[in-house]
Amino acid sequence: MTKGRCLCGVVSYELDRPFSAMMHCHCSMCRKHHGTGFATFVVAPIAGFRLTSGEDKLARYQSSPNGVRTFCGACGSAGPTTLPEIGIAAAPAAAFDGDLGIKPQCHIFVGSKAPWDMIADDLPQYDAYPPGVGAQGVPRSSVAPRAGIAEGSCLCGAIGFEAAGAPMRMMNCHCSRCRLGRAAAHATNIFYKLDQFRWLRGDELIREYKVPDARFHTVAFCPHCGAKVPKVSAERGFVNVPAGSLDTDPGVRAQGHIFTADKALWFEITGALPQFPGALPA
Repeated sequence: MTKGRCLCGVVSYELDRPFSAMMHCHCSMCRKHHGTGFATFVVAPIAGFRLTSGEDKLARYQSSPNGVRTFCGACGSAGPTTLPEIGIAAAPAAAFDGDLGIKPQCHIFVGSKAPWDMIADDLPQYDAYPPGVGAQGVPRSSVAPRAGIAEGSCLCGAIGFEAAGAPMRMMNCHCSRCRLGRAAAHATNIFYKLDQFRWLRGDELIREYKVPDARFHTVAFCPHCGAKVPKVSAERGFVNVPAGSLDTDPGVRAQGHIFTADKALWFEITGALPQFPGALPA
């Protein structure tokens, strides 16, 4: 039995091991819901799944005719999914602590991965579902690119924004707060100056959760679909844009990995990007 939870701890659940599968999903809906380049799920028989707290806070969004995504209504962390018709439960691997007894086995939906998301490992890649699953992906509309403008939105489309010009930086963060808040192996964040950013719609809808013992760490999300959206930090003079929320190419790529001393045990960092055990050096 493995215990999972959201960032604020209100929603918790158990999923019995061993897990039958673990995979990285790059589909546009996972990217928006989690706010990063890909979501990593573990799969096990549904009989071993138990919601132990937070039933009244577990929000649900119908993301497709056959798909329901759950998230904590208090902090926005993506939650588990149960599929009774095929007898399985899938949960974000980042919701669990420690060694999970399994490592990622493949990348799925790489046919719709973000242009800035670089896959550097040797795991098998599939354009959609792996062979034998017997399911089809859901078509998603695209946004026409505009020169020098990065545009983004939440999963349901109620919240939209744009940022103009080159960002300050783009980093992959492996800290435990980012992993739980995004329910992913790491967050990929893009930072813009305040005067580069503007809301197009829906900013009055945004819900925020600040980690009580953190000076700044705050998750911003859509309360309808649970998708992660930008956090405006006026006191620090920048906007933190979850890269997964982008609909168009920002024209930059991640420049490094930070807080790698806190990374998930099941995730291996590959590629040549520099790694920092904590924050970026001053």
